[in-house]
Amino acid sequence: MLMQAASALAQMPIVQTEFTADPAPYVHGDTVYLYTTHDEDYADGFVMKDWLLYTSTDMVNWENHGAVASLKDFKWYEGDNGAWAEQVIERNGKWYMYCPIHGHGIGVLVSDSPYGPFSDPLGQPLVWQKEHWYDIDPTVWIDDDGQAYMYWGNPNLYHVRLNEDMVSYSGGIVEHPHIEDYQEGPWFYKHGSWYYMAFASRCCPEGIGYAMSSKPTGPWEYKGHIMNHTAQTRGNHPGVIDYKGRSYVFGLNYDLMRMDMPEHHERRSVSVAEMHYRADGTIEEVPYFRETAIEPVGTFNPYRRVEAETMAWGWGLKVVENGRQLWRTNTSGGIATPVLYTRSSAHPQLVVADIDEGETLTLREVDFGKKGPKTFTASLSALRKGGQIEIHLDRSNGPLIGALDVPVTGSHEKFAESSCDLAKVSGVHDLVFVFYGTAQKELFRWDWWEMKEK
Repeated sequence: MLMQAASALAQMPIVQTEFTADPAPYVHGDTVYLYTTHDEDYADGFVMKDWLLYTSTDMVNWENHGAVASLKDFKWYEGDNGAWAEQVIERNGKWYMYCPIHGHGIGVLVSDSPYGPFSDPLGQPLVWQKEHWYDIDPTVWIDDDGQAYMYWGNPNLYHVRLNEDMVSYSGGIVEHPHIEDYQEGPWFYKHGSWYYMAFASRCCPEGIGYAMSSKPTGPWEYKGHIMNHTAQTRGNHPGVIDYKGRSYVFGLNYDLMRMDMPEHHERRSVSVAEMHYRADGTIEEVPYFRETAIEPVGTFNPYRRVEAETMAWGWGLKVVENGRQLWRTNTSGGIATPVLYTRSSAHPQLVVADIDEGETLTLREVDFGKKGPKTFTASLSALRKGGQIEIHLDRSNGPLIGALDVPVTGSHEKFAESSCDLAKVSGVHDLVFVFYGTAQKELFRWDWWEMKEK
């Protein structure tokens, strides 16, 4: 599938290698951690088994970290579906993931790292009102005074005051009066002196509405839409952050699925748009995602090891877990021999897979500096026939700066390094990798790459 200009796709779903929904962005340090739910790519209805993580430091290039938690982490739940809209927050060096399991309340997982592994400290739900199935879509905020709150609910809105341990609460469950146009997916946060409750507004189609309050516990006054109801999508689910001096609203749609098929399936995709506050704290309405564009808030450094599953656009590709054993080329005495080694990371190896003839992978705003790159090296595997990666600037038919031959390793578990020289280039450009080969199916798999500076 040939690549359009990356700038024309900036407003499309930000993850294309799998179907994602229910965005839960969190800013920590200089990084946006975007946790999402995961619609299986064969699903007609909701089939959701795990929670995924993506990170970015520029809002246009996202690194895929795969599944960081799943239903299997809750030993008290015996089902294999129902991993609904989570939210993650850090406190005192611990990362807390609040996970609704539809019909079984809201559980909580904890980790020492945003990447996991996560474990269940309670062995039971944190909240479960067994008389109904309203306990979904948790959202957590820690106020300036240290008090943490968790809101949730469809079609009603509830909250509790979390204790400092973040896995228990004091007092009872508080139910709030209905907010106009509220349906589900609350997102609770503070901006300036105001508290906000963004939410998915009434279906169908859902928009993104919001309410404001001068207190963290309400009362909540409906203020209108962040994004209006639109026939361009059926559902929505907001996540709102401030990052590097700008404000963003994340949501979901079916745009990626509709690139493949006109009929409806529950295979959703996360998108993001910049949003703006007025002087009185109200929010200017944001057009639908495809009618907006995200500008990068940083540049991409190519002079380091880059996981191949880092991209701004990669429609048609997949990211999969490989085994942890790889093959690396060790040059000794002038002879290159494959040497087996094992990753030191506790996390499974993620690789870009399902690479077909003519498909592309794009990174935006790559800063080559004044000297420019000298060489390009990648770790790749091919069952047979290999292939080639062409390296272009700015677009898929832009200036060609290098071409890399893919080695045949005979197994997807075996990876070998391949290198090529690069033509002179400096400054900031989009970087487009174009894939070629003669295999009838998947051409090859790609683990990582790096450039060396002149």
